[in-house]
Amino acid sequence: GAVVGRDCRVGAGTVVAANATLVADVEVGRDCWIHAGVVLGEGKRIGDRVVLQPGVVIGGDGFGYVPDEAGRPVAMAHRGRVVIEDDVEIGANVAIDRARFNQTLISKGTKIDNLVQIAHNVTIGEGSIIVSQTGIAGSTKIGSHVILAGQSGVDGHLTIGDEVMVGGKSGVTRDVPKGGVVSGVPARSHGEQ
Repeated sequence: GAVVGRDCRVGAGTVVAANATLVADVEVGRDCWIHAGVVLGEGKRIGDRVVLQPGVVIGGDGFGYVPDEAGRPVAMAHRGRVVIEDDVEIGANVAIDRARFNQTLISKGTKIDNLVQIAHNVTIGEGSIIVSQTGIAGSTKIGSHVILAGQSGVDGHLTIGDEVMVGGKSGVTRDVPKGGVVSGVPARSHGEQ
């Protein structure tokens, strides 16, 4: 039941499991595991040694709407792509949205737990850890070696510096500089919290 669409390229040693779908023009590197039920939308780029657990959806349209003349929400077109670099692991039922214009990027060595939402145009640096039920809103830049603990949320258009730690169930509403440790709602210095 696996589907590999037109113009897709799959590297040597990669496994595409039952009912996984590579829609079209998807490039998957070497020695990857694309587990059952994974969906890779058009034009996605997946590096080497990437693991995508069951139910991962990469490349759905971002959540962006504008009102029409009657005030009804109309979806904005999302024409960008998603790039997943080498040695990334993505847990079950994670959704990573395609970019509106350029790309959504998950950099090498990053590990993402189950049930995480990563919105359009988000950039995540190398070696970061994103724990279950975390949500990252659109156009946010997450640095390298960042830890976002479970059920944390990050507003859109923010910059989270390298080596930042965000506590569980925290709501980040402003930029966090390199090395910061924050928690709470809204998130502030963990010591103060």
